[in-house]
Amino acid sequence: MNQTKSTSKYSASALIGASIATLLVSNQSMAETTPFEFKGYFRSGIGMTADGGDQACFSAPGVAKYRLGNECEEWAEMFLNKEVYNEDGRSFKLYTMLAYNAPQQNNLEMTETMSGFFYVEGTNVIDAFPGASLWVGKRYYQRHDVHMNDFFYWNTSGPGAGIENIDAGIGKLSVAWVRSTELADPTVPTSTDFSSNVFDIRLADIDANENGKLEIGLDIGLASATDEQEAAGDPDQDGLLFTAEHKQTYDAGTNVLVAQYGTDGMVGTGGLNNNTAGEGSMIRIVDHGTIKLGGKTEMMYAVIYEDRDLDANDGLTWTSLGLRPVYQWSDILSTAVELGYDEVDPQAGGSAADLLKLTIAQQWSMGSGVWARPSLRLFATYAQWDGDVYNAASESIPDGDDDGLTIGLHAEVWW
Repeated sequence: MNQTKSTSKYSASALIGASIATLLVSNQSMAETTPFEFKGYFRSGIGMTADGGDQACFSAPGVAKYRLGNECEEWAEMFLNKEVYNEDGRSFKLYTMLAYNAPQQNNLEMTETMSGFFYVEGTNVIDAFPGASLWVGKRYYQRHDVHMNDFFYWNTSGPGAGIENIDAGIGKLSVAWVRSTELADPTVPTSTDFSSNVFDIRLADIDANENGKLEIGLDIGLASATDEQEAAGDPDQDGLLFTAEHKQTYDAGTNVLVAQYGTDGMVGTGGLNNNTAGEGSMIRIVDHGTIKLGGKTEMMYAVIYEDRDLDANDGLTWTSLGLRPVYQWSDILSTAVELGYDEVDPQAGGSAADLLKLTIAQQWSMGSGVWARPSLRLFATYAQWDGDVYNAASESIPDGDDDGLTIGLHAEVWW
């Protein structure tokens, strides 16, 4: 997932258990309103490379990878939410999320434990903005993504504050201030922590056409260098990110078309930790969605084009195409086929890196359709790439190889 991580040496279970216990105890002094909400996401599995060794996962350099049968780690996110006050149309709600990431190599493993978000939201607490919500804390903030490759093309998550869903007549206005700190590089003695701020302004839910909604946004990135950092000559690149997104709903599915333009430190997916990226610009076009192809077949699809033109000549052009048709044999049993192609062309010249990945998966899911979860999968994944510039991120694929095959089983659930 594309977010800033804060890791801990303590086990995920200990931290999650302590947090739940704290919330339960503190709840005794809170107004009794609604029960706790327990939500989450989890994926895990087992796999191997056909030539021996651990499962390899295939990705073109520096970009997102297509996910089906191509995720080697264990990932979990657990949400525990509680409305603590609700009276006279006003409410306060606490949102919490802890996550962990394990390499999926042994039974007991050291894991990365992350505080995803802890924030409080007050709804109808500002009389001038009825229906709007005021929030303070750390959170995933209105993230927009392509599910097939887990690519969050608009993501300004982090510690911050804001007000959401102000009725602006033509749509819902949201304004937020989010901060992030790029930690010092321990291998560079002179490196120091570098902070940046993003001011996020969005107008959503605009009626564009019949069953079509438009959302537009401006993210203003401001680097926050200290006097010492400026004296040391650290880069201080501010930047802007413009986003326009149109979502069309129709009988056969949905389509989302996105256009983005970023400058300088905001070249990327939202600007956090990008304020030292240097000068330049980015154009990105994304089109993704789902479509019903027949009575028993539904398909996810994605097309991505991104051009990063940086003054340091270290940008790239990324072209991506993904298709995932799912055929439903019964309410539980389905077959999914995912074809993904990525090409990364470096701005400095030289050979482009290209990757073609194909997965076939037999799925047992709760219900039918491309979004049915939980899902248990038996899969086989084959990938082919330019061996001169790319190698799979696994010791199971020898240097110089230009293709690989993995097999395994995978579980994915959200609730």
